[in-house]
Amino acid sequence: MRIILTAFLVLSLGASASGQTQAASELAERTGPPAVARGEARPALPSAGGAVRIKDVADLQGTAPIQLVGYGLVIGLNKTGDRRQTLFSTQSLANTLQRFGVTVAPEQMKVENIAAVLVTAELSAFARPGSRLDVTASSIGDARSLQGGTLVVTPMRGPDGQVHALAQGPLTLGGFGAGRGGASVQVNHLTVGRVPGGALVQVGQEVQLGRPDAILLALHDPDFSTASRLAAVVNAELGGEVASVVDPATVTVRMPEQFKGSVPELMARMEPLMLTPDAVARVIINERTGTVVVGGGVRLGVAAVAHGNLSVKITEAYEVSQPAPLSSGGQTTVTPKTGVQVDAGTAQLVELEEGVTLDAVVRALNALGVTPRDIIAIMQALKAAGALRAEIVII
Repeated sequence: MRIILTAFLVLSLGASASGQTQAASELAERTGPPAVARGEARPALPSAGGAVRIKDVADLQGTAPIQLVGYGLVIGLNKTGDRRQTLFSTQSLANTLQRFGVTVAPEQMKVENIAAVLVTAELSAFARPGSRLDVTASSIGDARSLQGGTLVVTPMRGPDGQVHALAQGPLTLGGFGAGRGGASVQVNHLTVGRVPGGALVQVGQEVQLGRPDAILLALHDPDFSTASRLAAVVNAELGGEVASVVDPATVTVRMPEQFKGSVPELMARMEPLMLTPDAVARVIINERTGTVVVGGGVRLGVAAVAHGNLSVKITEAYEVSQPAPLSSGGQTTVTPKTGVQVDAGTAQLVELEEGVTLDAVVRALNALGVTPRDIIAIMQALKAAGALRAEIVII
């Protein structure tokens, strides 16, 4: 029997911060007149210093995609489909055959080359009748594989219950499986497949591109600083105070006179503009997989971290004691032999100075020789000590 215990010691030498948080970087100065003529779009500048385009951090409000779902059948499987205990697949096949004039009772069917699936897709706000969508088919029965299957016509409905698209086509799995007797081989997941361009849009969304006098930009990650920077960039480009922050997730842009009645041209003008988004300092921890992601904005206060391992190893062996030959009254006995070994390891102490950056944190933890599991415990202890200037998110 072996028992291994690991101990962590985190000592806080907490001291109050004496400096102010570093100010956000200034917006890049732009050349050219503040007011622009309609249709004179400037080319996008290369991203530098963490700057990104507006189109990468915000969307026009009211243009979100909707989710489509449908129930269908995959046919043509090589005896890897649903078995008899999946009743709804044979019922669906019976209903399909009945529409073609073939009437068969579901309980009389014994087929293994069909599988019931749920088909999902995402309908863009600007998809129009005749557009094609990629769809995903996922088995909902006990099929072993959808390899080689073909999805038959499947109506796909939106949240409003209306049929927006029809899906059909051969599945691609990105893997394969084969077997015979007691031996089998499988590569990747075989009960979920895709049909690229397999759905044909029948009815698109009705989208209104903003109000007649203004449009709203919705940020992907709500943040006051990012919203303020976005408004400043738009004002610098279009001239005047046309953009203003409504809340951390919304920026309103009044329609300039030169873009009245032409929202697409205004969006095309704003989308390539560059800004540097801000974000909350976070440490993401997944204890199930031992994954730790430390954001670039993470800072530490004054602290000292000591890391050591305490290992207790217990071994037990059994010895057999035999009586002397020809002795009377002797018995064979089994006696345990137990050994205990304790190793405290070599503890190391690393001091973290005020306001150290992500690079310093990584170097310090690597100097300790810690594993991802160790980092999780150290991060949580630093947060409890008040030395970690970041939000811990456990997923």
